[in-house]
Amino acid sequence: MPKERVLASLDIGSAKIRTVVAVADAESDSGVPNVIGVGISPSLGMRKGHVIDVEELIHNIISSLEDAERMAGVPINHVFVGMSGAHIESFDSRGVIAISGPEITVEDVARVLEAAQAVSIPANHRILHIEPKAYAVDEQHGIKNPIGMTGIRLEVEAHIITGHVQHVKNLERCVDQAGVDIDALVPATIAASEAVLTKRQKELGVAVIDIGAGCVSLSVFEEGTILHSVCLPVGGESVTNDIAIGLRTSIDTAEKIKIEFGSVLPQEIPEREMIDLSSVSKVDTQTVSKRYMAEIMQARYFEIFSLVKEQLKAIGRSGMLPAGALLTGAAVKAPGVLDLARDTLGLPVQMGFPVDVGGVIEKVDDPSYATALGSLIWGMREGDRFSVRRGGMQMRKAVQNVGSWFKSLLP
Repeated sequence: MPKERVLASLDIGSAKIRTVVAVADAESDSGVPNVIGVGISPSLGMRKGHVIDVEELIHNIISSLEDAERMAGVPINHVFVGMSGAHIESFDSRGVIAISGPEITVEDVARVLEAAQAVSIPANHRILHIEPKAYAVDEQHGIKNPIGMTGIRLEVEAHIITGHVQHVKNLERCVDQAGVDIDALVPATIAASEAVLTKRQKELGVAVIDIGAGCVSLSVFEEGTILHSVCLPVGGESVTNDIAIGLRTSIDTAEKIKIEFGSVLPQEIPEREMIDLSSVSKVDTQTVSKRYMAEIMQARYFEIFSLVKEQLKAIGRSGMLPAGALLTGAAVKAPGVLDLARDTLGLPVQMGFPVDVGGVIEKVDDPSYATALGSLIWGMREGDRFSVRRGGMQMRKAVQNVGSWFKSLLP
């Protein structure tokens, strides 16, 4: 019988914290994860990807983890953490090395990726993730996997994602104090795409738009590799705030009526249709226009998709992605969002549901679980290679430290 390994992921968002536990075949790199546990709790210690209350966030993380542990029947000791926020930035970089042996090895790939990270970044940022786009061996370009090839010179073009040091450290500290170790931090731009995209979509050209509470994560793929990623500082909370201001209600009431009555199709709502706020709130008792609320929501969602279109235009892909766009995140389920995105972006648009997932699929078959599931799938597929790269880098640093120590002993 093949051994199974248990993996867990934690999606720490600005509205909800989601935990997913799955089992995977330890001897398979392409197996399907079987979900055995899911946990969800409110996220009261985060805002727009920033920790604003450490104690509250630790409590929320523990609550989500305990829910997942009860359902899965196994303890969670380490997790892959999906994270987003406006502080996350990305850029492309190149690395070049001389090949050390007769053929390219895993260690050579780790060295060239490390060389790609030897770039100048702001002092208050640190590298979270490096995604190889393509390799070149001598004069041969466009190589996806160079291991086993022969040559003299190995190059890589890589997509590097960075985050603000203090924000990342605060998040790591909260997860650590919740009693679990972090296997890796996975940016939402990478995680969401892992969960909902097929290889064919990545080859053709596709965008994944993850609309969370605090920010929008956009990733664009073409020819099987990532082309562009960015986090935009708007999201579902922006819609809720607009409703609260426009209808003069409390934030809690605005959130409830957005979920229950929200739409971005004001033209389909009769002008005289009203919402009695006393049915959802003890604080707000007035009646408000359902059509006016839809107009408010439509304006904000139009702004969100216009910002995405500007990003696509900047990389020359506006209206030029054959596989279109996939929408994920909890804020994409309002009626009419797909149609508005289709009209604004000029692309085919569909809802992004998880692919290649087994187990209790009914619990996670939802666009809001894309980041949590994607972090877990990334961990299953890339975790071993990530460990090899990280181990190689740590070994080289240890050797350098020992060398420095010996030098300090010399007169």
